[in-house]
Amino acid sequence: MKLFLYAGRDSLKSVIARSHISLARASSVATGILEDVRLNGDAALIHYSAQFDKYALTKESIKVSKEDVKKAVARVDKKILDALAHASRNIERYHKKQLAGIKKHWSVAVQPGVTVGEKTSPIDSAGCYVPGGRAAYPSTVLMTAIPAKVAGVKRVAVTSPPPIPDVVLAACSICGVSEVYRIGGAQAVGALAYGTASIPKVSKIVGPGNKYVMSAKNLVYGTVDIDMPAGPSEVLIIADDSANAGFITADLWAQAEHDPDAQCVLVTTSKKMLDAVSRQAPKNSVGLLAKTMAECIEFANLYAPEHLEIMTKNPKAVAGKITNAGAVFIGPYSPVAAGDYASGGNHVLPTGGAARFSSPLSVRNFLKYTSVQEISKEGLKKLGTTIQTLAEAEGLEKHKKSVEKRLN
Repeated sequence: MKLFLYAGRDSLKSVIARSHISLARASSVATGILEDVRLNGDAALIHYSAQFDKYALTKESIKVSKEDVKKAVARVDKKILDALAHASRNIERYHKKQLAGIKKHWSVAVQPGVTVGEKTSPIDSAGCYVPGGRAAYPSTVLMTAIPAKVAGVKRVAVTSPPPIPDVVLAACSICGVSEVYRIGGAQAVGALAYGTASIPKVSKIVGPGNKYVMSAKNLVYGTVDIDMPAGPSEVLIIADDSANAGFITADLWAQAEHDPDAQCVLVTTSKKMLDAVSRQAPKNSVGLLAKTMAECIEFANLYAPEHLEIMTKNPKAVAGKITNAGAVFIGPYSPVAAGDYASGGNHVLPTGGAARFSSPLSVRNFLKYTSVQEISKEGLKKLGTTIQTLAEAEGLEKHKKSVEKRLN
């Protein structure tokens, strides 16, 4: 663990800034793959599956059949199936509560005869990217597909690099996702964005991935919507002398397990706590000693972590002063791992300081909002002079005429 003394907002810029992944080369590679998929469809998918995944894909095997899913579920241990079902219930409850707080339609009379409102409706389709390679990620299926389903998205598709683990297919089954494709990498993003003979295009692509997936998502934005750019996972822990050093050490190691580039940071007012943790913490972790809890809070808001754990005497009071964090975990028995899997909140979160302006994946990501306006003739009369004056000021004569015609 690297140890530092926190000395205000201008110090430790390297810790706050992180080390961002360079996407220049990845973007160049992804651009070529996307263009190939756009022009050649399934043939390109089959080619890149052989090249990158060493998997002999055929046009018939791109989509996972219902029978394959059924067989996969039968091979998964019942204990794991029960855990997935338990987690999915909590995730669904959380996202249903989110949806309940969103108005389907509202309007306001801005002046007599002029009513303006907003209509909320789900997007028609979503593609959920589930990574492969380093591990199996059934939790990513739950965290991406469930909010889409709760939001009312009619068509939810999952793509994942082949061979797709049985437990991932089991998660798809539990979420009611019947459209699953054996495609990973930038080529999966291209297929979801442009469509192929086997994979119809979607309106939005969500889910984490490597730098090629990240680059591809950025490149197709505008053709489709995406959730957010994602970088290495990270945790910041705020602690005082009341915290359990063993809990902190375990959580730093849990974060380090994600990725060699994972960010693992502790900021504390206790030198004794810092010394105890530093002896057993992972090498890629950072420890900061602050003079006061106010400094800890200041650092947290500057750092804007993906995950923030608070282990202090009064953690709720500290949490109330946090403005920049993807997900906040309050108290000693609220580890990040709970949010990663089963407590209900979404684990697709902003990284790299993006929590300053971005939010976790939610049902809102699968909804769109339409402005609805209704103006009576009397209402237009009262707006007429203002509209015509502004149209004239902008040199848009036909805008002015469109109002004049109605009023004359």
